[in-house]
Amino acid sequence: MLTELGSAFALGLAGAGHCLGMCGGIAAALQLGGAKGSGMTLAYHGGRITSYTLLGAALGFAAGSIDIAAWTMGLRYLAGILLVAMGLYIADWWRALQWLERGGALLWRPVQRWSGRLLPLRHWYQGAALGLCWGLMPCGLIYSSLAWAATAQDARLSALMMLFFGLGTLPAMLATSFGAGAVQSVLRRKGLKVVLGVLLMLSGLWTLYLTLSHGNHDSHAGHGGAAPQEQVAPGQEKHHH
Repeated sequence: MLTELGSAFALGLAGAGHCLGMCGGIAAALQLGGAKGSGMTLAYHGGRITSYTLLGAALGFAAGSIDIAAWTMGLRYLAGILLVAMGLYIADWWRALQWLERGGALLWRPVQRWSGRLLPLRHWYQGAALGLCWGLMPCGLIYSSLAWAATAQDARLSALMMLFFGLGTLPAMLATSFGAGAVQSVLRRKGLKVVLGVLLMLSGLWTLYLTLSHGNHDSHAGHGGAAPQEQVAPGQEKHHH
């Protein structure tokens, strides 16, 4: 469990540059209102992370409701592949996950129209509602993280994974909101992104290795295990002298 939560936090932290590009503008705009803007900013980020957590719980519950061995093995392979793909994405070595953003745009359009009614923001609960909507925006990092969290097949663990992912995004987003340029500069460094991306890839490869090993073990147990004991009818037990 700690491995999954650590990977989720690292994923959010490593995606700092992507997060700043997608959400940095509105995060900075929310702070323009001074002290009132601070409360609005925190409410927005609280709503955003709550959205990730609830979506993770829903997908984890849905994935876990199918109790089929092949389904479970398939999800484990998917988890490993997604971790590798996200590591490549974070390190800027392979951007294939952008196709998720194009597909997610179809879902985002009606949500964007509705969220536009919340502007201009005057109350903290409007900021929280906007944050809830922002969890559905077409972001390959968010969508792939949700798919990865669903592979846990457990509503509680999937929710925690997305909660830690959201917490990982906070340093970059809060730095933007409150003007901490030094923090933004550190999080955007290519070297940090590469290191975190490589760690995610290693975690994915380890997940694939464990899944493959488990699958081979089950296969050997099914085909090369001990021969079943001879069945003896009741009342005809063998007696040894």
